[in-house]
Amino acid sequence: MLTLALLTTALLFGGMVLYSFGFAAVLFAALPPDTAGATIRRTFPHFYLFVLGCAAIGAALVWPYDRIAASLLAVIALTTIPNRQILMPAINRATDTGAKTRFKWLHGASVLVTLGHIGLAGVALVRFLPDTAT
Repeated sequence: MLTLALLTTALLFGGMVLYSFGFAAVLFAALPPDTAGATIRRTFPHFYLFVLGCAAIGAALVWPYDRIAASLLAVIALTTIPNRQILMPAINRATDTGAKTRFKWLHGASVLVTLGHIGLAGVALVRFLPDTAT
């Protein structure tokens, strides 16, 4: 079970990093801005479900071994819900209505939350390392 917890947490961390710094960047470099934006918009609901699922499963799997890591993963899962259901639609509305300042603020908030999620997943992942202080 601990191995599954480790793999799920690693998948969460790696998936968030790849999506945030790889997929999005390549998409905007390879496609015209309108096409890249529309594609990113279509993928975000799936990204958030991936984050929610991996974080929740990881939290459940690691709970018997490390309650702190499990709590960090649970925080990621729980805070992904308002990101997907409230923040993402607000960003889309701002884009659709041409509210550029509102879009920048909302997108900035989304980026900060995602960076926070990556950081929390990283901390949870590092907790799997054996204690090297002894």
